[in-house]
Amino acid sequence: MKIIRITLALALAALGAAATDALAQEAAGRKELQRTDLTGAPGMVVINSIAEYRPGQSIPLHIHHGVESAYVIQGAMVQAPGKEPRMLATGTDLLNLRDVPHAGFTVVGDTPLRLFTVHIVDRDKPVYDKPAN
Repeated sequence: MKIIRITLALALAALGAAATDALAQEAAGRKELQRTDLTGAPGMVVINSIAEYRPGQSIPLHIHHGVESAYVIQGAMVQAPGKEPRMLATGTDLLNLRDVPHAGFTVVGDTPLRLFTVHIVDRDKPVYDKPAN
């Protein structure tokens, strides 16, 4: 976890200085900034991205074949099916583990949700994938 936090801190500093078909909508909101091999871990890559989801857009339930660390740059109200809306606040940090389903909500209200993400994932698999049944 310390490596992920260090990677996120370095990526945020660098940012300041300078999919499968089923998840195309998720990937459409994401702009990849950098991608590199993970030193000492053959077959793994590190990907830094910014994602923006406008009100009414959904982020489908999905998994990653590796770890995703995210930081909420601009918070917004989100709502999962059958649940009450909740605030995903600016400054929230998220850590999604390998192959664990997450997201599955719609941005509601009038503010877009903006995230900075770091994915450390298998090079030969999609960044976003459907959860196993």
